[in-house]
Formats: sequence, structure tokens, C-alpha cells
Amino acid sequence: MNDPFNQGETARKVLTAGEDAEGRLDAWLVSVLDGEFSRSRIKTLIEQGAVALNGKVCTEPKKKVQPGTAVEITLPEPEDPEPKGEDIPLDVLYEDEDLIVIAKPAGLVVHPGAGNWTGTLVNALIHHCGDSLSGIGGVKRPGIVHRLDKETSGVMVVAKNDNAHRHLAAQFADHGRTGDLERAYLALVWGRPQQLRGTIDAPLGRSSADRTKRSVKREESIDAREAITHYEVVERFLEQEDATALASLVECRLETGRTHQIRVHMAHIGHPLIGDPEYGAAFKTKANRLPEHAKDVVSRFHRQALHAYLLAFEHPRTGEIMEFEAPVPDDMEALLEALRA
Repeated sequence: MNDPFNQGETARKVLTAGEDAEGRLDAWLVSVLDGEFSRSRIKTLIEQGAVALNGKVCTEPKKKVQPGTAVEITLPEPEDPEPKGEDIPLDVLYEDEDLIVIAKPAGLVVHPGAGNWTGTLVNALIHHCGDSLSGIGGVKRPGIVHRLDKETSGVMVVAKNDNAHRHLAAQFADHGRTGDLERAYLALVWGRPQQLRGTIDAPLGRSSADRTKRSVKREESIDAREAITHYEVVERFLEQEDATALASLVECRLETGRTHQIRVHMAHIGHPLIGDPEYGAAFKTKANRLPEHAKDVVSRFHRQALHAYLLAFEHPRTGEIMEFEAPVPDDMEALLEALRA
């Protein structure tokens, strides 16, 4: 979609209401600007005095548009973000004027927050993208449309402008049910699921014992949220005579995107992720059954063995289906090799 404001050259546009113009000013602008801005963003701009009718500033979003009216809209310069840019190395898989795709390493927090106000992915993106960020909601910041836990590695896409942010956010909200969004993870889990392929349909909500954690909830619970994970066993390690295995590599595909979803769901069916300190701590003694070398590698693996290896989505401007893969990181590859050996 073309930028109606030609940002970088001018941030002002004059429109003339046609004979069929009707309805509220904010709704009319959203329509004629072809969805370039959300209605809430347009409403804010009107209230801030950025829109004039026949040369007179109008601050009423509900104002009726009359045929023949000259509507001038001026975009203020995007505000500087509160988080500051930091020169943190990024593994960039793809980048254009609308979005950037990166392979996030384990240990990198996505967004500034309590205990992590600096050194985050957002800080790194502000520094890396610079002036190519045209503003999300009027603020020059990257548009985060999905997240990975701090200790989960893998592919992420981030929007650079309002239009890309809205399109990508809608795809993630739909979870690929009607569109082309696709997300796939590789997880190393303890044991081997009884079924080599299956679906975990178990609502999630905040844990009553620890508000920072999630747990499976009854459907009638007030905070229960639908959560569906499809899984398939890809590889089994150290198989036993009874057809069980000490560990497995599992591919997980999300139909919903709840916090800690894969980690909680795999623990729920009795196969928590190796290294998971929150949902797999009770399985630490499983390492004692491993060969010495594998036991040593597992004991030094201090994060959940989870990697978002594949992400596919529709490009918000071109409509092209974009697909990206990130190779398994070195620490998880070492864990795989130790289990195979």
C-alpha cells in the first residue's frame, strides 16, 4: 500500500470530500486513507488538532463530513521513544521499509519491563532501524506483534510502521486459522509422548500459586483462555526395551499463542521441556539415567530447550507469503548431539 503522506518528503495531505461523502469525520478519514491508520489513531490526531476542514481546525471526531469539504490532515513528527537505542548485535534474516525479521538468541528479553529496562530487543531495534521507524501510534518505536520468552530462541517479525503493525497483529490474532500465518517450534522434552502425534487442547490462565507462571485451568474458570498446541515426535533418544525413550525431539505448532503455552502444555501431558526451571524442575533427576556425557551436557543446560525455528506470514504491503527459518542454536545443538551419542 502506498503511503498517502509520502513520509520523509511531506507529512500533510489535502483531501476533498466527494458527493457521496457522509458520516463521522474519523470514520470517513479511515475509509479514504484506505486503512493506512487505525480509527483510534485518526481520532487521536483529530483531537490533537491535526485535521482542518476548509482551513479551520476541527477537534471533533464525530463531526459530520459534508460533500465538497476540503479536509487537510497533518501528521506530527513521531515522538522519540522512551526506551533508548542500544548497540546490541542482531541476527537479521530480512528487512525492508515495513518490517524486520530477526533470529532472537536465548537470553534476550523482547520488551523493557520490571528488572529489564535496558538491553532488550526493543532497545536493539531502535538503534538498528533508526529513521526507518515511521512511528507506531505516533511514537518512533518498533511494533512488537508477538513475543518469545527470554530464554526461548528463534524467528521473530517486528513492524516498522502503523500499517505493517496492524496487518501483522491481525494475522497473529487469527493464529493462522483463516490466513497464512505459520509458526513451528522444536522442543526437547523428557520421555516420549504416548502418541507420536497429537493435539493438546487445555485452557491456560495465571497460576494461583505463582502469578508469574501459567497453569492449565478448568474451562469455567474466570481467567481460562483457550490454548491449543499440535505436536509431533520428530526423534527419540535412548529408547528402552519397553518402547519408551528417555527424551524426545518434538515439533510444536500453535493454534493459539498464550504465554508459556508449549512449556505448560508439554508438562501437562507429562513431558516437560529439558532445562525448564519453572515447569520441569521435578524432572531434574531424569538426567541421572542418562549416559555420563549426556548427563553432563544436560546439567549445564540452564534454559528451556525450545526454539522457534519457522515463521511464515503474509507481507502487509505486497501480500507475498514470506517464510523464514532459523537454525537450532549451538547450545541446543550440543544437547541434541549428546542425546544422540
